Amino acid sequence: MSASPIASQRHRFAIPDGVHYLNCAYMSPLSHAVAEAMVTGAMRKQTPWEYAPADFFESAERLRDRAGKLAGVAPSTIAIVPSASYGLAIAARNVPLAKGQSIVVLADQFPSNIYVWRERAEEVGATLTSAHRDAGSDWTDAVLDAITQDTGVVALPRCHWADGRIVDLVRVATRCRELGAALVLDLTQSLGAMPIDLGAIRPDFAVAANYKWLMGPYGTGLLYCDPRYHGGRPLEHNWINRAGSEDFAGLVDYRDDFQPGARRFDFGEKSNPPLLSGAIAGLDFLLEFGVEAIAETLLDKTRALASEAERLGFASAPPEIRAPHILSLDFPGGVPRELLETLAQRQVFVSARGSSMRITPHLYNDARDSEALIDALASR
Repeated sequence: MSASPIASQRHRFAIPDGVHYLNCAYMSPLSHAVAEAMVTGAMRKQTPWEYAPADFFESAERLRDRAGKLAGVAPSTIAIVPSASYGLAIAARNVPLAKGQSIVVLADQFPSNIYVWRERAEEVGATLTSAHRDAGSDWTDAVLDAITQDTGVVALPRCHWADGRIVDLVRVATRCRELGAALVLDLTQSLGAMPIDLGAIRPDFAVAANYKWLMGPYGTGLLYCDPRYHGGRPLEHNWINRAGSEDFAGLVDYRDDFQPGARRFDFGEKSNPPLLSGAIAGLDFLLEFGVEAIAETLLDKTRALASEAERLGFASAPPEIRAPHILSLDFPGGVPRELLETLAQRQVFVSARGSSMRITPHLYNDARDSEALIDALASR
């Protein structure tokens, strides 16, 4: 446990004093360091004669190294993808699924982790099964109840994108292994904000987009691939993923083999200097503090906000069943549109998801942001 919460890092972001941005689950702001890294990366194409063949590979490996540290896995198990949906499409293409089997998902799960499985189920004659939780619980029991002998794939987040309630992935992974079901994770709303040891969970695949809790640019993401899939089928066949591609003079000596590990799944034109440089800088920011300390600090923020909101009559899930970085305030009839507009007019930015107001702070937030939100809710 950390001795004290991490001090506000607002000075490292271009957030004006009067703006109260509590919406990291929507999109994180770029820190000065990330923005500067992206600009520097973009300027490298001004002088392409200085961009050596080795540069096509070096930044990708630096990103892989940092991602491995963040997730507790070997860098060779990480593929670089442009989006969560791209990574999920790779998973759907490679995990086994047979006619009559089921794919277990959460009720109201994020669409990118639904559409790909609907299509896969239709292709093979499988079914999609949605787990529905009880009102006062997390999602774990609901998922375990939905998994049966006929389950072929379990495709889940670590926490629900709308209500923030968690799934105990260790328990779910154990059940999947007992039944021989594949486990595919979308960690876009948790990686970087919650500690995780993928080496202990051992999913088949796990993906995360960089533009939320990984503090990086839009258009990049990370895909963990269990080693048993390192001989799998990529979505595309680009030159750089083939073995020997470092030798530009020999590129027309066509190869059937691939770069080692999960690199075969990297997307084409991954060696994009501004995107890779920004993604690396975003991970460096997280690794500077450590995800465990970040999670503890964000839990302090959301717990304090929940207490103040409860005083105003708003209900939320207790900390033990929700993610530390996501606070959802219940609005049984749905969040009034005019309330979000009023908050925005007061420069307070949150999201409406389902029947909840989703509040998602980060290290750039301070006490003034929390006070502005509570004052706005009190005067609604």
